[in-house]
Amino acid sequence: MDIVRIFDTTLRDGEQSPGFSMNREEKLRMAHQLEDLGVDVIEAGFPIASKGDREGVRAVAAEIRGCQVAALCRARQEDVDAALDSLGPAANPRLHIFLATSDLHLKHKLRTTREEALEQIGRMVEYGKQRCPEVEFSAEDASRTDMDYLGEVLAAAVAAGATILNLPDTVGYSTPEEYAAIFVKMRERLGDSPGITWSAHCHDDLGMAVANSLAAIGAGVRQIECTINGIGERAGNASLEEIAAALSVRQARYCAGTNIHLNRIYATSRLLSTITGVTVPPNKAVVGANAFAHEAGIHQDGILKNPLTYEILPPEAVGVPARRLVLGKHSGRNALRARLEELGYITTAEELEQCYRAAMVRADEAKQVNDRDLLTIIHQVRRGQPQSVTATSATAN
Repeated sequence: MDIVRIFDTTLRDGEQSPGFSMNREEKLRMAHQLEDLGVDVIEAGFPIASKGDREGVRAVAAEIRGCQVAALCRARQEDVDAALDSLGPAANPRLHIFLATSDLHLKHKLRTTREEALEQIGRMVEYGKQRCPEVEFSAEDASRTDMDYLGEVLAAAVAAGATILNLPDTVGYSTPEEYAAIFVKMRERLGDSPGITWSAHCHDDLGMAVANSLAAIGAGVRQIECTINGIGERAGNASLEEIAAALSVRQARYCAGTNIHLNRIYATSRLLSTITGVTVPPNKAVVGANAFAHEAGIHQDGILKNPLTYEILPPEAVGVPARRLVLGKHSGRNALRARLEELGYITTAEELEQCYRAAMVRADEAKQVNDRDLLTIIHQVRRGQPQSVTATSATAN
């Protein structure tokens, strides 16, 4: 089984999204959690951006020893110098140089020519390689770059010393089939040198970042750039937790795994939410509040009989404390009985039926029936007063 290296860019690309900025102490706290999670590379920031970012990258580089620390820079000498300076204390540094390569970016953003960009890439990768043992090159907007020119760019980067080649789908434009085909073409163009690692960096503008990343793995990519909770520019990046979980569940399909400790994913997600003050949507895969919650009676019945009927991995596998059988208007009697038993009440068939009818009335009023409601219901039923349950519950809440 191959190992797919996880390049976490929560502290760089993730932090660039509105509302997710982190100070030095917050970056350090998150970096230690990412190290414990088992990521292979932490991209700690973009040092040229600000003094605070330089200090944040330097602090992470000084303290993290269990994985690589990377710093991003444009293909400009002042950028490279700032990144190298920030990486000074790192035990295992990586310089990450990028330049846009699509004609759209070259003409309208950089206002340069293909030839000038090609020369700039080779010169800056060579310059960085002289002072850092490992250099990654990213062809920004690779998915919209002319394939012949992209091949020239990558060949120049390799000749100058780059050993990791990243082909970002910068604006989330590509589809899985298209994105995989790019890697197939570029690998054919450059050959499969054992010293070169191919990397994917996908954005979620069309909701395909994870699908594109998995397609890239199928095409031979062995590094994925992603973020916790999928945070990042615009609609975000590929979600680390979804990719790691997918490779765990579908290991036979991809013949690849990661070094991620799955049971630490939930804690890492929650820490990021605590630091940024931004919670994940309830329906977020793997770490959302509803990822392991079940309300439909048919689903609850299946879960009670065998969790595999409606869960492809157990909640504990990703660090979620327990699944939830949510009692609402779609719930069934088996889930109600199970929850009452957990609360210490063994019911007869008649008691269960009365409790169920009262719970459904409550669910129509309040959307969910909580434990306080259930205690009120079972007490009223056992006193022979089921008709007063709704009013009592409403008052209690």
